[in-house]
Amino acid sequence: MAVTGPRDDFLGNNDHFMAAAVLAGKRSRDPSTQVGACIEKDGKLVSIGYNDMPVDNKRFPWGKKPGTTEHKYLYVCHAELNAIMNAERADVKGGTMYVTLFPCNECAKLIIKAGLKEVVYLCDKYKSQVEFQASRISLDTADVPHRRFLPERTPTIITLEIGYNEEISQ
Repeated sequence: MAVTGPRDDFLGNNDHFMAAAVLAGKRSRDPSTQVGACIEKDGKLVSIGYNDMPVDNKRFPWGKKPGTTEHKYLYVCHAELNAIMNAERADVKGGTMYVTLFPCNECAKLIIKAGLKEVVYLCDKYKSQVEFQASRISLDTADVPHRRFLPERTPTIITLEIGYNEEISQ
């Protein structure tokens, strides 16, 4: 069969960057919520992050016991924070944050201060909670648009396999 032009079933930028955020979330050790985030700027992936503890995961609680120090929210670093911190020397100002869960109020502050221009989120399951309402107010006040991710292609399935008839050598 003759090749007549480029394929048209490639993964577009919007799907690519959200897929990167979803894949980053798979790195989280959180037993209940695995959040991933990535920062895109000028069509390039600048940084990724996922929710995780700042140091040794075995020393901090992953449970929720409000009013005690055995509450994960006292220690966990959110995916948005990790994506911004992981950018290190890269300039994220003017970039877009792709995140699997709508950012909380603390992450909204980080997004605004980092100079990100947009937030694209996959899920907004906590929208009725005050922290997420405050996040919207902050983002809106800072003129940082936020929109729900709408896939260009459905479904996007990523299969990790060896290509080109290679074999794994041990």
